[in-house]
Amino acid sequence: MPTALVTGASAGLGRALAAALVRRNWTVIGDARDADALASAAREDGFTAVPGDVTDPAHRAALAEACPSLDLLVNNASSLGVSPLPPLARYPLAALEDVYRVNVFAPLALTQLLLPALAGGVVMNVSSDAAVEAYEGWGGYGSAKAALDQLTAVLGAEHPDLSVYAIDPGDLRTAMHQRAFPGEDISDRPLPSSAVPAFLRLLDERPPSGRYRAADLLVTA
Repeated sequence: MPTALVTGASAGLGRALAAALVRRNWTVIGDARDADALASAAREDGFTAVPGDVTDPAHRAALAEACPSLDLLVNNASSLGVSPLPPLARYPLAALEDVYRVNVFAPLALTQLLLPALAGGVVMNVSSDAAVEAYEGWGGYGSAKAALDQLTAVLGAEHPDLSVYAIDPGDLRTAMHQRAFPGEDISDRPLPSSAVPAFLRLLDERPPSGRYRAADLLVTA
């Protein structure tokens, strides 16, 4: 039975993907900072909960101990940063450092730790269109995701035995997306589960390592 580790699995895209993998008879380990929400999701969806913060080295070590062999790592846990989204000229630098710790350094640190367990496996890093488009207010989150995209590209070049993907899931109806638009109605955005088939397609077909948009994968499926 293949094994996956999905970070940020208590809600949104991470939870939807973890549940889909369980339905495919995968063993899934999920993490999140909210221990109660993670435990509830794990009970309902059938995965193993390891609560904690991916920026914490001790928690990353616990995740590595929970999956000594691994077929799929999904670095989904993310931080939007300050809400409402501020312009870069007024972005609090301490908050920006935290965005980079969550969105760039933690995924790389976890990948470094798990590389020995991932021989021939798949790494999926959840990206954003804000990584490649210049949206006002998105300089903090977007630049962090751009850095994650570049890390993904280089890891793919350095580890040809792995399939390493940065995936832009598109706008989804999640709590984080709502924080980006406080007070606005985002009910027109699709549910996180709508993007899951794109991730599964990459997992099944294993195209070359690189950056992919869920919308493109879904259209051509």
